[in-house]
Amino acid sequence: MQTIEAKTILSKTKNPQYWFGNDYNMNLYRGCHHGCIYCDSRSECYQNDEFDIVKVKANALTILNQELMKKKYKGVVGIGAMSDTYNRFEEQEEITRGALKLLAQYHFGVSLETKSDLVVRDIDLFLAIQKYNDVIVKMTITTYDDELSKIIEPHVCVSSKRFLAIQKMSEAGLFTGVLMQPLLPFINDTEENVVQIVKMAHEHGAHFIHAFFGVTLRDRQRDYYYQKLDEHFPGLKEKYIKRYGARYVCNSKNIHHLRYVFQRECEKYGLLYKMEDIIKAYKTHQQTVEQLSLF
Repeated sequence: MQTIEAKTILSKTKNPQYWFGNDYNMNLYRGCHHGCIYCDSRSECYQNDEFDIVKVKANALTILNQELMKKKYKGVVGIGAMSDTYNRFEEQEEITRGALKLLAQYHFGVSLETKSDLVVRDIDLFLAIQKYNDVIVKMTITTYDDELSKIIEPHVCVSSKRFLAIQKMSEAGLFTGVLMQPLLPFINDTEENVVQIVKMAHEHGAHFIHAFFGVTLRDRQRDYYYQKLDEHFPGLKEKYIKRYGARYVCNSKNIHHLRYVFQRECEKYGLLYKMEDIIKAYKTHQQTVEQLSLF
């Protein structure tokens, strides 16, 4: 595994309410092995020309330790936004596990997103963090169909294993749920897929689902996506070009119906789906601190 130099690990977020109440962002690795055909992190704006090669940031835990020591505000640290921190090296390297130990030591919270069932290895650390701060774990699931997940997310565990990971985390007492995004036009943006994901999320103990009814495409991310469409879905690239052109946000043509079905199913099972409701539900420690400060 290659290493790259890093001056900082933590960065302050501009708007914590935009994405699950993250106060800080942290990426321990650069690049990803999962090979998801739609990944936005391939875009030129992120300046990663070798996205499929995972590189670890040199002295990541030493730098993180120094940064956490200096932070006065013990906020929630977001992990996994740019690349999945549970890549194939993590099982041996345990860089993510080491970072979680530091978050627990310094009483920071964590907001983590992944597609890997390796996340259950660290349930003990999420529970340790949860004693003093807030924890939310999001599992990205774009399709209930394992065979389709093998095509659009070829180098990560199939959807059924991700649901089982959610179940294990929920049974352990963690606030966990589903990122149902992206829904790829003409591929997985169907009513059946939405209904089944919500149903299976409920059956496996998820607390919430956050959805995006489309996909974003730009520059080399679009080039890679179209290449994979030609490989696995012949003729579909032409449909995209005709419907979306060079548009960045490519919403499903059924977006309004799918959103209605999604909300109906979530409400049927009592699953949270609005960002503000999800943040309010999991940020119990922060709410307690704010209430105590009033007195």
